[in-house]
Amino acid sequence: MAQSYERFRPGYPAELFELVMTYAGRPVRTALEIGAGTGKATRLFAGRGVAVTATDPDAAMLAELRRHLPADVRTLRAAFEDLRVGKTYELVYAAASLHWTEPDGRWERIAALLEPGGVLASFGGPLRPADPAVEEAVRAVRAPFLESDDIPSPDGTPPEHTMQWPGTELQRSGWFTDVRQVTVARRLTMSPRDCVGYLSTVSAYLTLPAPVREEVFSRIGHVLPERVEMAADVTVHLSRRRSGR
Repeated sequence: MAQSYERFRPGYPAELFELVMTYAGRPVRTALEIGAGTGKATRLFAGRGVAVTATDPDAAMLAELRRHLPADVRTLRAAFEDLRVGKTYELVYAAASLHWTEPDGRWERIAALLEPGGVLASFGGPLRPADPAVEEAVRAVRAPFLESDDIPSPDGTPPEHTMQWPGTELQRSGWFTDVRQVTVARRLTMSPRDCVGYLSTVSAYLTLPAPVREEVFSRIGHVLPERVEMAADVTVHLSRRRSGR
């Protein structure tokens, strides 16, 4: 699975780094990453001079990460809930991983890992065929096995609301202020094989029995064109730790 994540999950655009730094309003020297996986986001920040501590509970993911990143990137095998609170960072960020953390005490724990005024950034987003006809064809062949491959909002926020999770919870938490939601528009062109490879890393498919999963992937592969334009927008949530808490 770690190798599939590395091969099929896209990286993050330089525009994302600039967006986070502009929001911070000052140089960011230290960062903690929650759920680093194979380091797709790690290399974006570490490659631009930020001292990143990359955490993940999965040893195979971190081993893959180390293959692609300099030795001075610190790695720590730990779930978010097991991280020791004490050292603080100027930035805490999570790339498509925050929904895996336990809700109870989530924001208080993140606040404890941040310097007063430090920045929390959460970002990610699904890949979807940009052509509505292709998207409908995929939905139709998937429907007998899986109604949707979306990750439901952890707090039940409807998808049509302007502010999405985790921004909704951050606004209510009391630990954070200046909550913003920004979309970085992006399009990718992929082969059918790479599209199916990406789907093989999506949790909705991973929960299916292996024979069913392979049947779904086969059907999806047959309805995809030779080159698939994918909508791959990155939704970014930014907030700042309140100084008075």
